[in-house]
Amino acid sequence: MRTTEQAVPLDDGDLAVTAWGDAAATPVVAVHGITANGRSFGRVAAELAAGVSPIPLLAPDLRGRGRSRDLPGPYGLGRHVDDLIALLDHRGVDRTVLAGHSMGAFVACLAAVRHPDRIAGAVLVDGGYGLRVPAGTDIRAVLGPAMARLDMVFAGADAYREFWRAHPAFAGRWTPEIDAYVLRDLIGEPPEMRSACVPEAVRADGAQVLEDPETLDAVHRLPCPARLLWAARGLMDESPGLYTPHLLSSLADSGIGLVELADDNHYSVLFSAAAAVVAAQIRAVVQEVM
Repeated sequence: MRTTEQAVPLDDGDLAVTAWGDAAATPVVAVHGITANGRSFGRVAAELAAGVSPIPLLAPDLRGRGRSRDLPGPYGLGRHVDDLIALLDHRGVDRTVLAGHSMGAFVACLAAVRHPDRIAGAVLVDGGYGLRVPAGTDIRAVLGPAMARLDMVFAGADAYREFWRAHPAFAGRWTPEIDAYVLRDLIGEPPEMRSACVPEAVRADGAQVLEDPETLDAVHRLPCPARLLWAARGLMDESPGLYTPHLLSSLADSGIGLVELADDNHYSVLFSAAAAVVAAQIRAVVQEVM
């Protein structure tokens, strides 16, 4: 599978994008989670490349993450939407399907509502539907170790790998795709390396995911076909996960297809055999709308 690294010029810097597949075909655009990067979609990209009708995938590192960490604030989900539209303009893509994981699913919903002429469909992976948390909840309390690592220093790549290998969501599940995803998040030189995520960006985006009315309402106003795939287990591999059938019952009449990923947690849905299910749902939406 052809993989390239690209830079999309914005008014204030370059948006880093990983591209998989045929550059001439209309791509799906994948939007990662709040402390992640575009490489989180590596296995999904491989699944989309398989078969007689391969689908290319573009996955940007969002502003303040990965190789886009130097793009400045202000941050916020609306800023990510603007960056995605700039990516489509740069590639000459009139309309496409968005696939979003976790916070990226909220970005996908917001993009579809704000730009119905550009977003033809959406696949939401364990995200997009507002979480039930007490008012004033800090995103640090939701993310746990994923947020705590932003203040940590690591001796080198192996130390960072071991941090993630010990995380309950990844324990016993390590793959080459996870390795590439983890190492893309690492910056600096040994023995002082750290996550590429900008804490200010994470806090700003997290506040919107938890409390912003437009962000939380977007999934209920989608103007396009959509699927929501939800993991049975959560960020720490606990049960139940972020969503349950009861919590998602309010979407029963929305037209959004609901798919449970019963053997996975919030993170593993992109790196395990469930990635084939995610890719199949993306393919189905593409066939429906493109």
